[in-house]
Amino acid sequence: MVAPPQESAVAHAADASAQHPPTAPPPQPVRRSGGNLPRGFLGRAALVTGVLSVAGALLGLVRDQALARLFGAGSETDAFLVAWTVPEFGATLLIEDGLAIALIPAFSLALARRARGASGDDPVRELVAVTLPRLSLAFVAVGALLVAAAPLVVAVLAPGLSDPALAVDCTRLTATCVLSFGLAGYCSAALRAHHRYLAPAAVYVAYNTGIIAVMLAFGERWGVRAAAVGVAAGGCLMVAVQLPDLVRQLRKGVTRAAGAVAGGAGPSMGLGLLLAVLLFALCRQSQVLVERFLGSSLPAGAISHLNYAQKVAQVPMTWSLMLVTVTFPVVARALADGDTERARARVERDLALAAAVVLLGTATVVACAPQIVGLLFQRGAFTAVDTAATAGVLRVYALGLLAQTLVGALIRSYFSAGRATWYPLGAMAVGLAVTAGAGAWAVGPWGVAGIAAANAAGITVTAALLLRGLGPRGIPVHTRRVVARLVRPVAATVAATAAGGPAAQRFEAPVPSLAAGVVTVAAVFLLCGRVLGDPGCVTVCSAARALVRRAARVRPLTLIRRFRHGRTRTR
Repeated sequence: MVAPPQESAVAHAADASAQHPPTAPPPQPVRRSGGNLPRGFLGRAALVTGVLSVAGALLGLVRDQALARLFGAGSETDAFLVAWTVPEFGATLLIEDGLAIALIPAFSLALARRARGASGDDPVRELVAVTLPRLSLAFVAVGALLVAAAPLVVAVLAPGLSDPALAVDCTRLTATCVLSFGLAGYCSAALRAHHRYLAPAAVYVAYNTGIIAVMLAFGERWGVRAAAVGVAAGGCLMVAVQLPDLVRQLRKGVTRAAGAVAGGAGPSMGLGLLLAVLLFALCRQSQVLVERFLGSSLPAGAISHLNYAQKVAQVPMTWSLMLVTVTFPVVARALADGDTERARARVERDLALAAAVVLLGTATVVACAPQIVGLLFQRGAFTAVDTAATAGVLRVYALGLLAQTLVGALIRSYFSAGRATWYPLGAMAVGLAVTAGAGAWAVGPWGVAGIAAANAAGITVTAALLLRGLGPRGIPVHTRRVVARLVRPVAATVAATAAGGPAAQRFEAPVPSLAAGVVTVAAVFLLCGRVLGDPGCVTVCSAARALVRRAARVRPLTLIRRFRHGRTRTR
């Protein structure tokens, strides 16, 4: 995946060769946008990222299963889930949509300067020296503030909570993740900019492993506080799995910068850019605050039903954004090299594929919601009544999954050039206002389903505004063409849902019922998508066939070894 050579460089090399044919060295290959990635690298990166993302998501479900089994869906779990707001915000602000979106363009620019041979210190190491100490101090200060203000935080988030003292204790324990998530997000951004995806993709495997281990070991002794301690332990593991690889990359930079000959501007990450990204992410995650606030006035267990439904709904969204996460450093590097056309084409392909993946998940969730929730959670203190309530909320949540994915993909396009823009924050603020207003109106007659519907309405408004404003403020994608392409997978989703629902009800046992629904949904969706000519569905089918062929002849350890080193052998 490389850009065409620059004409000026080719002409210069030709002139030099003509003037000094006997002694002139052969023309050097022009560095191409994206750092000369090997053929097929993005596919392997997406595969490894996908495998580890699925592993992390499955461990997240195991974590939620353990939480449901040990503590049910009552007041104790509600207290922890209020404290869970801190790591939820931390993951969005510091690992996913916040810090990484600001840092990856900065690291991409530093890497582009290193590739051009910047004089003096290695630009990447210089960027780390400028940004990491300041950000670390900010993380410590915010974490300490949360510990001190925990009673006020709980009172604001859930004023009707039945056990606020327990929520305060859990909030103070989870506040430690501000520092650990901040450092983990910093490492992830730096490694992805270097096109190192294995360690960043493993962070949620490490995180959920820590939470599960602590809950199982100390749940009976400490109660739900064990889950909060697990959050603190899991955050430390997120840093530990990435730090060795980052240190190796920074050490390599010393050797690469030794022969630098050209100058350039020093590394920087503007405060305006950082504030614009973080405030957008904060505003987006504030939808959870609205849900928790409205849900605290409902009977005990309402917040838990919202939480479990949201966790299941996040699985297809995580899958859909997997490729966008992998290609975001490529887009940022292309813009750093001035290759706007390649960045635009990459973004349009990513939007089509992400929409196809999330809509396939949406059809599955709507058609098979009771089977999914029952199979995952209905055991121990989680009863059939909880399953029915959570499945109903899950189906409503699914209506906003396409918009959630579009927002996650589009926001990277706005900030991939490393410039501050406040339009995304304004779009998200409008969506949040819709969520709050619609939720306050709907919670009375429809309860938790009304809260979920308000969430879907608000994020859909935000996605529409971001699509409308992308051209003049970000990468100049063809907005009308993107919107027109979305009609095809949406039609396939309607057909797949209509066929998958009855198929999932043909069996009483949960496993055969779920299997029948999933197979029917996938078959109908992909068939309709191909008939309608949706490029995302075509890509999914092609990728599935290639994956089957590759799995039949490539050993897993060989695949990971090739991916880790970022190159392949020519055979």
